[in-house]
Amino acid sequence: MPKRGSADAALAPRVPWLTTDGDDTIVAVIVVPRASRAQIDGEHDGLLRVRVAAPPVEGAANAALVEHLARVCRLPRRAVTLVSGDTSRRKRVRLAGVSPADVLAALRR
Repeated sequence: MPKRGSADAALAPRVPWLTTDGDDTIVAVIVVPRASRAQIDGEHDGLLRVRVAAPPVEGAANAALVEHLARVCRLPRRAVTLVSGDTSRRKRVRLAGVSPADVLAALRR
């Protein structure tokens, strides 16, 4: 896994919504709740737009976001955690043990 400042990290394309934190990757997202289905919509205002079917009630949309990102990135659910934005549409999500290049590759599948 590339570390901050390593040559491998420099080879990964610069994406404004991806940052590294040690061996982890932080993804800045904007969530669109109550969508017809969960999907990644690409970049919007410098954030990754993610649609989830769950409503923004009692953390349902947050749980759906974490589940969807775990499934897309092929990670166990415990490796994906919400860092900030519990009640906001703009959130930061930590993907444990994954490089930004791996996240981009998973999103392109």
